[in-house]
Amino acid sequence: MFRGIQFIPPDTKIDFVGLRTISWIVSALLTVVPLVLLWTHGLNMGIDFQGGTLIEIKTKESPANLADIRSKVTGLGLGEVQIQEFGAPDAVLIRIASQPTEQEQQASVAKVKQALGDTVEYRRVEIVGPTISGELIASGTIAVVVALLGILIYVWFRFEWQFAVAAIASLIHDVTGTIGLYSLLDLEFNVSSIAAILTIIGYSLNDKVVIFDRIRENLRKYKRMPLVQLLDVSINETLARAVLTHVTTFLAMLPFLFFGGETIFGFALAMCWGIVIGAYSSIFVASPLQLILGVRREAWSAAPAPAKGRGAAAARV
Repeated sequence: MFRGIQFIPPDTKIDFVGLRTISWIVSALLTVVPLVLLWTHGLNMGIDFQGGTLIEIKTKESPANLADIRSKVTGLGLGEVQIQEFGAPDAVLIRIASQPTEQEQQASVAKVKQALGDTVEYRRVEIVGPTISGELIASGTIAVVVALLGILIYVWFRFEWQFAVAAIASLIHDVTGTIGLYSLLDLEFNVSSIAAILTIIGYSLNDKVVIFDRIRENLRKYKRMPLVQLLDVSINETLARAVLTHVTTFLAMLPFLFFGGETIFGFALAMCWGIVIGAYSSIFVASPLQLILGVRREAWSAAPAPAKGRGAAAARV
């Protein structure tokens, strides 16, 4: 039988909680800096939220000559114009920024058609108005809030309120940091960005629940162990699983980041960042918060006595 490669030794004893003073400073920066960026710089809202015009075309040549199309369209004085491959090699999506009036929106479409002529096939023309974009912003915000509330209720019922508050605080930390990344790099914030944030929330929560479950188990086993030491033991015991999961997921996202094209670049970058910040917050935010919130040992006092072995030896400290 072949044994799996061990990236993390089973007897790892890293003092994660002992670094909480430094981690609080880093976490504060990861929360405050994005808020400052949002206040001073804002987000580069995409056409989904800002309104504008979408023109989907099919070129006669495959793959489409994006540089040629871009040179013809960007010189029309229509403001921000985005051109990207859309699905098939000969399919192109042209995004034009919102124009002041509906007449100017229609005129912008006419200019594009005149510039491209009959060299392309027009598959779709959509004008997204400010009312629809406003509804999308509201729907996206509601989706994130509902997800966080659902998580609060779920973790509260499965564990204790201290775990629920720690989970929500760390997830807000993750969401704020991710949105700050969009603002810092001036990435387009669109519907796929909301999808990325919701995915990060779910992925990060799963990591936190694994650690919380181990903390709960160790609270039952090590009834005399100091809470700081117990948290470190719990994190170290789940570290191998966390590293393997995060590294494999991160590596799986890299092809989308480097070869996925402009269409999914923002989504892939947000996901890569979310994997990193989610792992960080699980160890350095959610777990140490148990010290501040005062997780109750009495809640697990009815549990069976600790098992013999390595755990029992640690419990006699």
